[in-house]
Amino acid sequence: MKKTAKTEQLQIRVSPEEKRAIMSGAKAAGMSMSDWMLSRALSKNSVKFRELVVKLAVTKEPGYVLAEINELLTRLSASQLVEAVDEKPDAVLSVYLSNYVTALVEQACMLKDVQAPEWVKEIKPLPKPVFATDLKSLRMHLLLNAPPAFRNRNIFIDSSIGARV
Repeated sequence: MKKTAKTEQLQIRVSPEEKRAIMSGAKAAGMSMSDWMLSRALSKNSVKFRELVVKLAVTKEPGYVLAEINELLTRLSASQLVEAVDEKPDAVLSVYLSNYVTALVEQACMLKDVQAPEWVKEIKPLPKPVFATDLKSLRMHLLLNAPPAFRNRNIFIDSSIGARV
């Protein structure tokens, strides 16, 4: 997990027994008490999703990271998916990548028959269509076959969640 600056503080009250158990667990894991508690409190899938979106924000080759996000969302069960994408990622993405990630999340939720998280409503669709190819002869195919979540976001591709190019 990439370390980010910790600028907030959270204080909890625990009994002496609970504190000893936390200290013991952290020591056994070779972690600070704060890091150990965070690892227990935050879903591993949620952390992984957020890490991948941060990675996407800084990469020069987004296709590979989008594939990683696709892999993650594909392998999760419905309940794991809901937990993983519940919080809006805080990485700053281009409008296109933000829509692409949102479409991945919406498509995964549709395929797993769960409601998409509320934050997807905050992401406005692209103002103009974006096609996966410059070949005009393939555009009609993409218009007809783009998955609904992508089509609704003005992104026209031929594969998405669970598919391989």
